[in-house]
Amino acid sequence: MNNVISKGLLFVMVLAQFGNVWSQDKQPFYFQVKRTMESLEYIGAPVSENDRDSILELIIQQAETKKIQKILDKYALFNVHINPESRVKASPGFAEKTLAQNGWSTFLIKIDNQAGITAQFAVESDQAKSTFNGGAMQGMGSEGMGQTITHSDIEDRWLDLSLYTSPPMQARLSGLEVEYFILQLYSRDAGKRAAKFAFNCGQGTQDIGFRNETSMLFDCAPSQKIVLEIFDENIKPTTASLTISDKQGHIYPSQMKRLAPDFFFQKQIYRSHLETIELPPGNYSLKYGRGPEYLTLNKDFTVTDTPGQRMAINLERWIDPSKLGWYSGDHHIHAAGCSHYTSPTEGVNPEDIFKHLVGEGLNMGSILNWGPGYYHQKQFFDGKTHPLSTEKHLMRYDLEVSGFPSGHAGHIVLLGLREQDYPNTKVIEDWPSYTLPVLRWAKSQGAISGYAHSGLGLAVGDDRLPNYEMPGFDGIGANEFIVAVAHNLVDFISTMDTPPSWELNIWYHTLNNGFRTRISGETDFPCMSDEKVAHGRSYTKLGQDLNFIDWVEGIKSGRTYTSEGKSHLFDFKVDTLEVGTFNSELALEKPSKIKISAKVAALLDKVRDPSVKPLNVQKNIWAQKPFWTLERSRIGESRMVAVELIVNGEAIERKQIKADGNIQDVEFETFIEKSSWAALRIYPSSHTNPIFVLVDGKPIRANKKSAEWCLQAVDVCWQSKHGLMSEKDRIMAKKDYEEAKEIYRRILEDY
Repeated sequence: MNNVISKGLLFVMVLAQFGNVWSQDKQPFYFQVKRTMESLEYIGAPVSENDRDSILELIIQQAETKKIQKILDKYALFNVHINPESRVKASPGFAEKTLAQNGWSTFLIKIDNQAGITAQFAVESDQAKSTFNGGAMQGMGSEGMGQTITHSDIEDRWLDLSLYTSPPMQARLSGLEVEYFILQLYSRDAGKRAAKFAFNCGQGTQDIGFRNETSMLFDCAPSQKIVLEIFDENIKPTTASLTISDKQGHIYPSQMKRLAPDFFFQKQIYRSHLETIELPPGNYSLKYGRGPEYLTLNKDFTVTDTPGQRMAINLERWIDPSKLGWYSGDHHIHAAGCSHYTSPTEGVNPEDIFKHLVGEGLNMGSILNWGPGYYHQKQFFDGKTHPLSTEKHLMRYDLEVSGFPSGHAGHIVLLGLREQDYPNTKVIEDWPSYTLPVLRWAKSQGAISGYAHSGLGLAVGDDRLPNYEMPGFDGIGANEFIVAVAHNLVDFISTMDTPPSWELNIWYHTLNNGFRTRISGETDFPCMSDEKVAHGRSYTKLGQDLNFIDWVEGIKSGRTYTSEGKSHLFDFKVDTLEVGTFNSELALEKPSKIKISAKVAALLDKVRDPSVKPLNVQKNIWAQKPFWTLERSRIGESRMVAVELIVNGEAIERKQIKADGNIQDVEFETFIEKSSWAALRIYPSSHTNPIFVLVDGKPIRANKKSAEWCLQAVDVCWQSKHGLMSEKDRIMAKKDYEEAKEIYRRILEDY
């Protein structure tokens, strides 16, 4: 530390006398370094694997900070020194002065903060104020807009720059003696380009003699346009998911500067046959696929400085459910909202989100308008399948009642609406403040209804199924489901985006008492998950023709199974009755033995994925992401998984299959003593809908404790929700809740 004595800096002498406290207390520096590396990883520009491991090892050893600095300094484009009087000077760092034409490059700025100040840090460049693009002036920096700009200015402004200050990074200095900021630079041009950079920490912090400025000469590698030749398993042109990285792990195109249809929060991009990517010359790795029904493959490729390069990408399927008449869908996708869009109240257009559906091999995608983007996105709703739809990929706009007054009681998904505005409302705030009136309105126009991200508010500390712990009913999942199901107002309960035991428990309890709501799979992209659309899927059997109405009617009738796409439960039957046909109801004159059968397929890698912890290695691991994944179905270190027969919520028998991608016949036999429901599952990866086996015409009354749980749950839900209802709605809701309780009481009398 510089021990120059200056006015007001007596603390420097104290530090000199008692030792450098900052250097001795290394934990804050270690913490900031780890957060910086996490941010670099997130934005697709990580340090090399060797450097990361070396830094983490030095932290474990509590090594001197200078050893870590030596590693990170080679990534620093600039060194910025703030002296004890808060004067700033800058000099070039050790990072290579190379940029990529039409691409963003990421660097570090090393800050030597001798003053210990916590002001906002800023970097500017005359070459980055604006850019000239296609005859239109676009402001790219904090200046440049509204200015008179000459032609020479335009020619000199070839650069854009951005400090990455999103969490966990910050826009202000921390006060640490040494820390790092993340800088991103974009080059419009190729070749040698010079730029001047200036750094400051507020007015008056510039050093004398322009020492806060430094000039730099860059070598901007020309990019080449690569034509992509993308074919599916039938050698037909298609769309694929592509993740491109260089040898250091940097992701291309730069994640943080992407425009739709590319999303900055994803590593992958989606490209169709004969579309292009631009890359500077170099060696790259490509990971490509098309959703979970395809293999994820890898290839290395080299970009040279020769124009007109092409790259062939041939996709490989491991399974095609549509050949057996089963079509995938995700009924909970958003094109606006959450923290993932620059303008959440607008979001992206249909052509952007449609590319994601096709790129993940999804047959049906329901784009749900909801609170944050409702007024802008509702223009795309017309009560029909969207015109972009194709023979194999359908898209339709519908509604999630979220961000509306009833949202506190549970978000509801409405599919197949003819009208999207609740009667006599002009704004969202006019809608009902609990869910049952909205469900009745949806039913009046023939829509299919269900609760979204069901486990929110139904958290329990027990993953046994069924369990009798009473959740708080204090969230936005399937909370008022417990009331709506008694009134026969809800068709399905959504799963696969919250912990499975939270979702399935309430469903199992209601099935045990004769209610026949179905299960579906969803993603809630990009809110509950932003990795990709359609992590959670519903597979509906349609025969050979794909259409929206039949697909959602399949959800309502239970002609579906849910899956994350890595396991499949085709053609589930009890005796000769197939699920989703004849109301999924099998009549027995007396207690009898039944035969359960299905065609089952699953695919696991031969070696366990170390990033997914098995269910038995840690308490409550089942409540941590990924919630639904075949990897957690793996038995030990083998490639085997268990297919479970579920009767009245209990797993009564298991059979192991090898998850090698082959379709296998699985059969069970069991004796049914009383009216019951039966289903199959591979937990936690896939689940069929139930078949209802009625003995001597009697309703299903499988478990008295389930009925008691449901009755108590209505009271718990009321206590949680009634205070958030409007005074007018509270009177109506009280009546609905009391009627639901009376229904559960009558069920209890049957036992």
